[in-house]
Amino acid sequence: MSQPTRIISKGINWLLPVMYLLLVFIGLTAIFSVEYRPDVNILQAITGLKTNYSRQLLFLVICLVLGILILLTDSKFFTATANLSYALGILLLLATFVVGKEVNGSHSWIPLGFMNLQPAETCKIFVSLALAKYLSRMETDFRQWRSHAIAIGLSLTPAVFSILQNETGLALVYFAFFIPLYREGLPSAYLVVGVSAAILVVASILIDPNTLFYILTGLVVVTLWLLRRRIRRNKSLLLIIAGVYLLSVGIQKFAVPFLFENIMQPYQVERIMSMFGKDYVPKDPAKLEALMKEKAKQGKINKDGKKEENYNVKQSKIAIGSGGLAGKGFLKGAVTQGEFVPEQHTDFIFTALGESFGFWGSSLVALLYFSLLMIIINMAERQRSTFSRVYGYCVAAILFFHVVVNICMTIGLAPVIGIPLPLISHGGSSLMTFTILIFIFVRLDADRQVVLR
Repeated sequence: MSQPTRIISKGINWLLPVMYLLLVFIGLTAIFSVEYRPDVNILQAITGLKTNYSRQLLFLVICLVLGILILLTDSKFFTATANLSYALGILLLLATFVVGKEVNGSHSWIPLGFMNLQPAETCKIFVSLALAKYLSRMETDFRQWRSHAIAIGLSLTPAVFSILQNETGLALVYFAFFIPLYREGLPSAYLVVGVSAAILVVASILIDPNTLFYILTGLVVVTLWLLRRRIRRNKSLLLIIAGVYLLSVGIQKFAVPFLFENIMQPYQVERIMSMFGKDYVPKDPAKLEALMKEKAKQGKINKDGKKEENYNVKQSKIAIGSGGLAGKGFLKGAVTQGEFVPEQHTDFIFTALGESFGFWGSSLVALLYFSLLMIIINMAERQRSTFSRVYGYCVAAILFFHVVVNICMTIGLAPVIGIPLPLISHGGSSLMTFTILIFIFVRLDADRQVVLR
């Protein structure tokens, strides 16, 4: 046995790489089923790299080489370069504003010739390493608010750049880093504030602005009456209540309208509105025209010129529902083969699995993801090093967010925000990101007896 083989095999939990390969091959099968045509020579398509499944196979080869290189790397390399890699990630995000190109309305891609690199996707690796590095430092006291602010800042800074690049969906993924932060002791007050803000945003969508203003005012009046005795003893409580009230009104009256009208794209706002059964018509004529063009391009306007809402989701539901319990069989899906679902090889790849293999096949894929998450969490909990534990929870949190949102998106339980299904959706940047995330953790776990900082 050669020396490199001994280095790779020593201490490795091979169950995680096996699960990785299993999900990737399921993805290749799904992508192939979407693009298969009887009159196309499969061998020529693969060698000519003319199809998405052939390019995904090439990405897999590249990712396996990367995985082997990572397993040959000393774990201390990742701790030593964590901050540097984070700075590199921010520079790549900034570079997209200079050399980036637009793909599907998002200016977040850097062309590399054989593939397009999406820094907002790959930056999740760098944030995971930087967060693990910061929380594992001896001088970091995570009981102080200053440490909370730094950790949250490290997590959400790439999200700001993602929003500026019209990648709102990927920006939301960075909120998954709150999971490892809670594991390390982030106070529950942050969760209460976050959930309250989310409820307020939803209420701003569902309820008339003036009515919501009166409701908030009424709640404050009732609160003041109930706490009148405590307020007499502690005047600062009155300031806190007044501050919360003003902040809530500010979010409802100004922040949400500004977000919808000036930051988010019209089609993104429409997706959110339609999820709650609301129609959306942009006030700006230029945005209305852009929205109609986007609908026409994606086939969301019928022959009579009328809007057809949630076209992607409707077709997705038809595909998954037509699979029934056992599915129609491999390469026998009418919706899949008929190309009725837009972006079926990427964001809506789950529909191909649902139609071909039915409820049982889809449930098996969900079970594989659940098993993968449990394996990662169990591995994270057995780490001696805070760095390795935090990094493991970051990987699990990112996978969890992607899987839950993507599957809910395809069955109409979440707005279409354009994030891939990990290891299964087509895409070089996505596959490379999850490969690096997983194999770095495999390497760290192999050295779990070493305390890394």
